[in-house]
Amino acid sequence: MPPIDVILAVVLAGFALSATPGPSMLYVLSRSVGQSRTAGLASALGLALGGIILAVATALGLAAIFAKFPWLVVALRYVGSAYLIWLGIGMIRKARANSHTTFAVDSVTRKSFGTVIWQGILVEVLNPKTVLFFALFLPPFVNMNGGLLSAGDIQFQLLALGVLIPLTAIPSDVLIAYMGGSMTLAINQSQAFREYLAWAGGFILIGIALNLHIGIL
Repeated sequence: MPPIDVILAVVLAGFALSATPGPSMLYVLSRSVGQSRTAGLASALGLALGGIILAVATALGLAAIFAKFPWLVVALRYVGSAYLIWLGIGMIRKARANSHTTFAVDSVTRKSFGTVIWQGILVEVLNPKTVLFFALFLPPFVNMNGGLLSAGDIQFQLLALGVLIPLTAIPSDVLIAYMGGSMTLAINQSQAFREYLAWAGGFILIGIALNLHIGIL
């Protein structure tokens, strides 16, 4: 089982990313406002299932490689932390511009809830940025125990941490689906709050990246 400080770091990063407006948020909003609240909840479920699929794929694909080449985890620790810093700086740099972006939700074609869930899965699984995030974000948190862990142990760590990412997004996605149009109006009117949220999220990601090497927490 991953240490509690690693679990908290992954959860915190997941919350920081899911709390800032992005494509997934717009997808849930479009279904909630354009079709129904239940469709919005179905889309949130689809996104979560897509994230879990990515977590499983990451664990299955990387565990054997890390067991055979333990030095890759050390290398990816630097690559992954650099990626987190890049994401954090990007959030801070674009905070003001994104805070002035107006969210508009157009009408959508009504679909069955099964179709909505399936589309949510595809939105998550086929998003290159999400795939890259899983591939670069999770490995730095794997504890190799001096290279003595088996592929199964590494796989369990990757899976346990990977599943946390979509789970941390569920509260915000459900809130968006439930509030629908009211949430759209609140997001558009709360520009200062959105900017502060982006700054906070950016600094959290940078702090987590630095902590991978400094080990303050």
